Amino acid sequence: MTRGAEAIAAAFGGDGRRAALMPYMMGGFPDLATSRRIGEAYADGGADLVELGIPFSDPLADGPVIHAAGTAALRAGATTHEVLVLGSAVAERVPVVAMVYANLVMARGVDRFVDDLAAHGVSGLIVPDLPMEESDAVREACEASGLALVPLVAPTTPDERMVRIGARARGFLYAVSVTGTTGERVALSDAFAALVTRAKAATAVPVALGFGIGTPDQAREAADAGADGVIVGSRLVRAAAEADGSDAAAAAVHALVTAFADALR
Repeated sequence: MTRGAEAIAAAFGGDGRRAALMPYMMGGFPDLATSRRIGEAYADGGADLVELGIPFSDPLADGPVIHAAGTAALRAGATTHEVLVLGSAVAERVPVVAMVYANLVMARGVDRFVDDLAAHGVSGLIVPDLPMEESDAVREACEASGLALVPLVAPTTPDERMVRIGARARGFLYAVSVTGTTGERVALSDAFAALVTRAKAATAVPVALGFGIGTPDQAREAADAGADGVIVGSRLVRAAAEADGSDAAAAAVHALVTAFADALR
């Protein structure tokens, strides 16, 4: 087991909650100082892990809220290096899993990029636009640097392919609850429980459900369906966007993360 996978496994086996809580944050949004405070508020509110988004100009998996946050972070001058420095501060509190698009990895060079993540204390890596068939170089670099490469599966993933993806998963398997981009939904998809069941049968690592979870009740539904972890993104990014200033942003996300954590107890 890699070092990152060990840290992630410990987080999933954490404080007795029915499912681990993994809030998402966009690095550098609304600015670097505030996003660091947001990460600290996540940890204070009861996050078990944090998913750290690295802003990119063409985020094909992201819905409008996270897309707008990434655009704003880039416009404000956030760089990958600065976001990783931010991530290293958050990683002192809870394991951090970076979410990054393949172009950024390839532009810097796979080995250099992964080594940089490890040097900043990151435990895992999610690359949503990296197909399994093209993931060998990234997976090998992650193994060499002690990171867990976390793949994604969706309701449309065939069983045979899900088993192949699940066998390669390190840290956890990310189950995408809907076919579409990130964003809050009024209700979870009717298929999400079946997806969790299929994903858990396909892998030996924990299964975390994301995309569309925007309320504590929905988080509880995911846990009741057997998800080992719950990922919450757009709702928290929206709260930060709507807040008036750094103090208000940190307070708003802290209150939400606390409510999600309480729902999973």
